[in-house]
Amino acid sequence: MITVKEVQSKKDRKAFVKFPFSLYKDSKYWVPPIINQELKTFNTKINPVFKDAEATLFLAYKNGELVGRVAAIINWLEVKNQDLKKMRFGWFDFIDDLDVSKALIEKVKSIGIANNLTYMEGPVGFSNLDKVGVMTEGFDHIGSMITWYNHPYYVNHFEQLGFEVEKEYLESKFLYKDIQPEPFIRAQELVKKRYQLKTLIFNKNEDILPYADEMFDVFSKSHATLSTFVEINQAQREYFKEKFLSFLDPEYVKFVVDKDDKLIGFAIVTPSYAEALQKMNGKLFPFGFRHLLQAKKQSKAVTFYLIGIIPEYQNKGVTAIIFDEYYKEFGKKNIVECIRGPELADNEAIHKLWRHFNPKVHKKRCTFRKEIA
Repeated sequence: MITVKEVQSKKDRKAFVKFPFSLYKDSKYWVPPIINQELKTFNTKINPVFKDAEATLFLAYKNGELVGRVAAIINWLEVKNQDLKKMRFGWFDFIDDLDVSKALIEKVKSIGIANNLTYMEGPVGFSNLDKVGVMTEGFDHIGSMITWYNHPYYVNHFEQLGFEVEKEYLESKFLYKDIQPEPFIRAQELVKKRYQLKTLIFNKNEDILPYADEMFDVFSKSHATLSTFVEINQAQREYFKEKFLSFLDPEYVKFVVDKDDKLIGFAIVTPSYAEALQKMNGKLFPFGFRHLLQAKKQSKAVTFYLIGIIPEYQNKGVTAIIFDEYYKEFGKKNIVECIRGPELADNEAIHKLWRHFNPKVHKKRCTFRKEIA
């Protein structure tokens, strides 16, 4: 018998966060989150996303054993400002039992009905800075800090539950030795002179902070036209600064400014923390920090996390400046492999940016949608 209960207590919330640790305990490819960070994500007193959103967490039990979880999410900025009657859901994990996944989805649906929403879409988080999508290909590749991993049977469950693919995402990687740098090396000098642009070089994370708000402005302007975009409020910006600043290598943060020192483009790359997070198994103490610091200094793989250019400078070659900086930086640090996070499959503009890098798609993922009757 399947029973589903709403998460109410700290004990339940911890069980919610830790469930995947048992579900994927034998996986070589699943990358654990940091437990304390995940708990903060769902703490309404800590995470400012709850100023404009709400989340109801559910746990599924079969014969008394925990067998599934889901977060039912409403982002009211999306519902009210964009008139998208979307019932979001994420953190959706379950054993290979259709009764379990169905029982959890029914709870998501009931909240959607109660709030007059018209369709469900997931797995997604609260905003564009959260993880997205269920994997459909690439199960034999290690996950990352910025993506969800899942068992192959998840896709079959979505199909049997009557969901259809809503958005598709691609993840690619390329080797440093396969990059063809000549085109962007030539272009970046011309672009700098023509538009009077320059790059900012950082040596300490503290030096990045004065530009952080400008960076979020650029991110919002550059992504506003995407169908997945939801505005990120000021409190959330502060939250993300604190959450991710320690993971950044300042030499992997590239900003491009105009003649008035106004930020017009940026990119953030992080060392690959996947293997370090596996060793940590969700815990920062007592040795977790050591694994993170070691990866930060020694990892020969990097992950492209964010890139943004304000609309008036898009298609003007600004990415050539950014890529030239990274090419030089990766060369100095003997980087071997570069990994790109999920990008919308129909975003042709972003895919064209990488044509000189010989990328190979190694993972695919998607979100699923179902109408709420």
